[in-house]
Amino acid sequence: MAVEILLPKIGFSMHKGQVAEWFARDGEQVTEGQPLFSLEADRSTDEVVAPATGTLKITAQTGETYDVGTVLGYIE
Repeated sequence: MAVEILLPKIGFSMHKGQVAEWFARDGEQVTEGQPLFSLEADRSTDEVVAPATGTLKITAQTGETYDVGTVLGYIE
């Protein structure tokens, strides 16, 4: 079963965030806790880690802004 990668809320007032850079490529094997992408929001940048181990399927584009809770990809 696929695990969703959601845009996390990293600040109290955060409503949107931008995927600045994916550290892993689509179709690549990732492990739980591995940094997946950098997230820019509210004048800060944070790394978001993989919630599971498996094959990464990216559905969100680098440089795009998304609402908190948006599915950015899956790990199968």
